[in-house]
Amino acid sequence: MNFMGYARADGRVGIRNHLLVLPSVVCANDAAVRIAAQLNGAVYVTHQHGCAQLPADTVQTRRTLAGFGSNPNVAACIVVGLGCETISAVDVAGDIAKTGTPVVPIVIQEEGGTLDTINKGVKIGRGMLAGISKLKREPHPLSGLILGLECGGSDAWSGLSANPAVGNASDRLIREGGTSILSETQEIIGAEHILAARAISREVGDRLVEMARRAEAGALSGGVDIRLANPTPGNREGGLTTLEEKSLGCISKAGIEAPLQEVLEYAEAPAKRGLVFMDTPGHDIESITGMVAGGAQIIFFTTGRGTCTGSPVAPVIKVCSNSPTFEKMSDNMDVDAGGIITGERTIAQVGELLFREMLEVCGGNSTKSEELGYGGFAINRIGPTQ
Repeated sequence: MNFMGYARADGRVGIRNHLLVLPSVVCANDAAVRIAAQLNGAVYVTHQHGCAQLPADTVQTRRTLAGFGSNPNVAACIVVGLGCETISAVDVAGDIAKTGTPVVPIVIQEEGGTLDTINKGVKIGRGMLAGISKLKREPHPLSGLILGLECGGSDAWSGLSANPAVGNASDRLIREGGTSILSETQEIIGAEHILAARAISREVGDRLVEMARRAEAGALSGGVDIRLANPTPGNREGGLTTLEEKSLGCISKAGIEAPLQEVLEYAEAPAKRGLVFMDTPGHDIESITGMVAGGAQIIFFTTGRGTCTGSPVAPVIKVCSNSPTFEKMSDNMDVDAGGIITGERTIAQVGELLFREMLEVCGGNSTKSEELGYGGFAINRIGPTQ
């Protein structure tokens, strides 16, 4: 089975054809936004990082920026820097260029200020858009698709309807040779041993368990029991009572068939196909950013309470666990999984619906968040600002 997409220089396949304007540092945010505003069809991100970070954060931030800028859905990229930051535009552009993605760095201090930088960026961007417009979608095997699995604003129905339906669709994709990334380390705590039992080796399973322990230890080192903060107030209002209960729902997004192939650090690209796990926080936007930086072209996002989250470069399909929320937030929801609760549909039936929806979105159908122009970008942080 195939999906429709754009072939990239390194053999990967994009399902969108974006020109991304990417600041390497917080100081370049405004210039990046103004460049994108003058380029019809361009997208951009802003962030607070790129300088005054500890070495571990510097490495992680640079990996995230480069991964986001070279995601297969990005056909070309302009990287805007200030000129004296730790993570330079030239370095990020160099990392992106290794994938074959057309990329140009622009440095504000070298251009003589923001106005000249914006003018240069717009000129470069117009040339890039002309080239992008000539690219055409073609059929590609599903082995080239990476699906990100996310949940947010969960309720008591999430683990019974939306999450297992997404898991069913994930299993189907993996049977076709594709890859799914499960995320949110804080939200597998208490259920990590169940997922670890599906690992292809003892080493992979042990690494997953260690990541869960590391996440809990990080909270404890700050004098906080993570179970006092998670589930969130909204989760509790939706009927979830414990972190372990929430975690059981979270891992159901990984389906029931696929073995766990590998465990990744934040924003790392999978080296293997199939089911993989990425160490991301429970913070929805930071988690999605990490998976997209790791190469995910499309996201399933399950919710019971409702969410409006999108991504600047990857379509986010919102799957609602219950029909009342789906109807109440119809502007933001894509698929209603509530029929599982009422007995009108089975998990397998909704899973098949989701699988077909995924293929249609790959082929160009827009998600609700894309129609609204919603995107979110946030990089996970390890330590304090220096």
